[in-house]
Amino acid sequence: MINRKLRIAMVGGGKDAFIGAVHRLAFYMDGQAELVAGALSVNPEVAIESGRELFLSPDRIYTDYKVMLETEAALPTDRRIDIVSIVTPNFLHFEPAMLALEKGFDVVVEKPITFTLEQAKQLKEKLIETGRTLLLCHTYTGYPMVKQARQLIRSGALGAIRKVYVEYPQGWLSTSLEKTNHAQASWRTDPKRSGKAGAMGDIGTHAFNLAEYVSGLQVTKICADVNTVVEGRMLDDDGAALLKFNNGASGVLMATQVAAGAENNVKIRVFGEKGGLEWQQEDANTLLVKWLDRPAEIYRAGTGYADAFAKHNARTPAGHPEGYLEAFANLYRNFMATLRAQQAGMIPTQELLDFPSIEEGVRGMAFIEHVIASGRSEQKWVDFTI
Repeated sequence: MINRKLRIAMVGGGKDAFIGAVHRLAFYMDGQAELVAGALSVNPEVAIESGRELFLSPDRIYTDYKVMLETEAALPTDRRIDIVSIVTPNFLHFEPAMLALEKGFDVVVEKPITFTLEQAKQLKEKLIETGRTLLLCHTYTGYPMVKQARQLIRSGALGAIRKVYVEYPQGWLSTSLEKTNHAQASWRTDPKRSGKAGAMGDIGTHAFNLAEYVSGLQVTKICADVNTVVEGRMLDDDGAALLKFNNGASGVLMATQVAAGAENNVKIRVFGEKGGLEWQQEDANTLLVKWLDRPAEIYRAGTGYADAFAKHNARTPAGHPEGYLEAFANLYRNFMATLRAQQAGMIPTQELLDFPSIEEGVRGMAFIEHVIASGRSEQKWVDFTI
């Protein structure tokens, strides 16, 4: 078993990058890993300055991820990295991930997993070929009460699932922010860097993943309305979709970045024959369960009555607020514990294996393909195929 901190190299995530800092907070939280190398920006000056600010050894601050992966792979085992964390815009996910796997490294990658569905399929083949492990950062699956919701449904407590509602409202792109040199807005609204979807790729994939994860079902058909509200924007900033699931249930998905005043309150409601449940990020420690024939129940994170999966991913006693960073850290913790178990020849527990990976990545890219195709088509219902 690996009796040391796991060594991480980061592609992207340099100074002033939002998600890179979040990743570092997440993987440092449990003391299981450390950042030892990085190609932190496509801008050489920013890459070097960022590495220095993070106190990386000068010989492990790189200005090219290809050089970094080649160099790190050639280092002796007591120095070489274990994990490559890719926190770049969408168009720079695939090639670093493929090369990292080829060089024998496990991979963490931001969502959506690649630029196209075909790339996601190729990445899956490479992952199988190399036998490595991949973490896809669908953060919301890391919340204890999201896991509680999933386990309640899996137990059959709600009966057969009939209806799924999931929504992801944001308002930060209600104006042409990309025209003000805003870095995050600029790449997310640029089809050359984001891909064929804007809001549906950026946050719609989160909503889609949450719907499938919590319900335990898979989408089989989509009927979408996809819009570009802000004049002159090159990608969608608003949309909704009707969903059909593989058990016959129906659903509604909404994702928008032009809901002025909305922040980031991801919300899901699932209804079965016997009752339904609700979870939202603005009250992340609470799961509301409503029954057809008895009073409603409130589940809280950190309590003794919570399911084993929820307990495993809760970090503090009940009443102490946990949120986005802890959920993100849960993904890393489960992923890294799985790597340690695998290296020791052990079979990881189901709680440890409970993190998003390549299958979720492929389905996320298929969602983007189908939701955009349906949005553009006059024949609205499209089959969800991969």
